[in-house]
Amino acid sequence: MIFTDAREVARMLRAKEVSAREVLAAHLAQIERCNPEVNAIVTLVAERAAEEAAAADERLVHGEEIGPLHGLPVAHKDTHDTAGIRTTYGSPLLADNVPARDALVVERIRSAGAITIGKTNVPEFAAGSHTVNPVFGVTRNPYDLSRSAGGSSGGAAAALACGMHALADGGDTGGSLRNPASFNNVVGLRPSSGRVPVWPTAAPWSSLAVTGPMARTVSDVGLLLSVLAGPDPRDRLSLDTPGSEFAAEPPTDVRGLRVALAPDLGGEVPVDPDVRAVIEKTASVFEGLGCSVEPACPDLTGADEAFRTLRAWLFELTYSALLDEHPDDFKATLRENILIGRGLTGPDVSRAHARQAALQERMREFFDRYDVLLAPVSQVPPFPVEAEYPTEVAGVPMHDYLEWMGSAYLISVTGCPALSVPAGFTPGGLPVGVQMVGPYQGEAGLLRIGRAFEQATGHGLVRPAVAVPTL
Repeated sequence: MIFTDAREVARMLRAKEVSAREVLAAHLAQIERCNPEVNAIVTLVAERAAEEAAAADERLVHGEEIGPLHGLPVAHKDTHDTAGIRTTYGSPLLADNVPARDALVVERIRSAGAITIGKTNVPEFAAGSHTVNPVFGVTRNPYDLSRSAGGSSGGAAAALACGMHALADGGDTGGSLRNPASFNNVVGLRPSSGRVPVWPTAAPWSSLAVTGPMARTVSDVGLLLSVLAGPDPRDRLSLDTPGSEFAAEPPTDVRGLRVALAPDLGGEVPVDPDVRAVIEKTASVFEGLGCSVEPACPDLTGADEAFRTLRAWLFELTYSALLDEHPDDFKATLRENILIGRGLTGPDVSRAHARQAALQERMREFFDRYDVLLAPVSQVPPFPVEAEYPTEVAGVPMHDYLEWMGSAYLISVTGCPALSVPAGFTPGGLPVGVQMVGPYQGEAGLLRIGRAFEQATGHGLVRPAVAVPTL
């Protein structure tokens, strides 16, 4: 039950082959067994969830209309507001914060019939791709408890890998949906900017930060995307395409597609040799599926400057006032980013937007020639849990806590959808995901490509030992 695809569990619930109470009980038992080891779910609302499961069963008995996620247990990222449930953002400043309203992403998931079981761990204010904070501590990688679960949606990904919940919501500015998916052998989708509306937000005109789905399979990611996507008047940048476009299970025929392979993004980033070896092996998989594969990468000139400038500007806008009130209550790397944002000038920001615009035009032209770009999600496999971030990659020093994630954030600034799919393991047994990037608004094609790869390889079926009961 806990590792059955969410689409299949949803079908079983609708057919009354299993009850929402039974599904919830199985997942709560798995949380009790695994969560002490990995620390993925940090606030559990079991009693409230039991009431919701009972109500879900009653709705089905009485023939009431149910949503596509009816009865499926979900834990929400701890940076997504949940009405009546503590939402800490991983910060002591908000350790007792209980929002009065749901964030839009939570609202849509709950309206589709999902049952909220709790909140998943994040880095402080979701800054950085390693999930640790002063409130709840560190989330450990279920494939190796001495390693990082990534971030910022690290708790969500680790919980998925362990079968603690069926689906997960996350956010992604510089890789926060993709990096933890790669580290935990699950699937994460950074949607096109505007695909999933964002609310509330301090910067409603910014396209850098998005929300999106995570799951154990590409098909289940499509199911959750069908619920999350679609316009909303609270986000005026949201796309008009309804989420129903993604409701059906993606097909798997990819014959004739043109695949570009860029194991180091055209030399833009250093990549650990074990990661590079996994990414390079994806070429033969796609060739076996009938695709043409060749080395190619779009021109990413200016992407680094644009991302760093716009991210710092966004952090300053969001957290500067709070930093002034509590100057000693932010981790050093986050404080530094806010202060960098404070020092930006108008020309700095306008130049970043101009670089982003030029980059997005080059991406449009690139996808006239190719259907998908394959690249690493992360430049390294999961690193030791004691480290805040890797200080070197393939012998190249990393100068700050962002640089080692360039393979993800250089794609963020393009606005294109990017899917992390399990691609294999290092010789030491650590998961590695491949990043599949598609054209703007090309999520349907990306899901098709990702599912074809997933079905051909089966890497996502390898479960962590900590999640499998010993006989």
